[in-house]
Amino acid sequence: MLRISSLFCYAVGLMYLALGIWCALSPEKTSAVVGFELIGGAGKSEFLTVYGGLEIGMGMTFLLPLWGKRFLAYTLLVCVLIHANLVVFRTISFVCYGDIGAGTYKLAIGEWVIFITGIVLYRALHKSPTFNANQ
Repeated sequence: MLRISSLFCYAVGLMYLALGIWCALSPEKTSAVVGFELIGGAGKSEFLTVYGGLEIGMGMTFLLPLWGKRFLAYTLLVCVLIHANLVVFRTISFVCYGDIGAGTYKLAIGEWVIFITGIVLYRALHKSPTFNANQ
């Protein structure tokens, strides 16, 4: 279970690193995919910071198990907490707003998959006889 959980964290971490880098390097393209309009320096700064910087930071967090098994349970918990909020707020947005593009629905599916997989792996990790949170 340790190996599968670690690989999951690495995959999610690399995905967020790549997405954050893509957002930072190509804000016009990436903002268009999710329906953002970058207005002036303030809009560009916000997109660069939140979609570039924050997503890179999340990616780095999800890669923490590379520095030891002691980070694995923490990383899975952080992954679940972040994606729980993404799932809740994305669902609220679908109820409140119309004219949502296919790209946003694809993001929602990915968020649900990460959220559910994270829960399953976190619970399984704590039930594993070989898991020791203090390692």
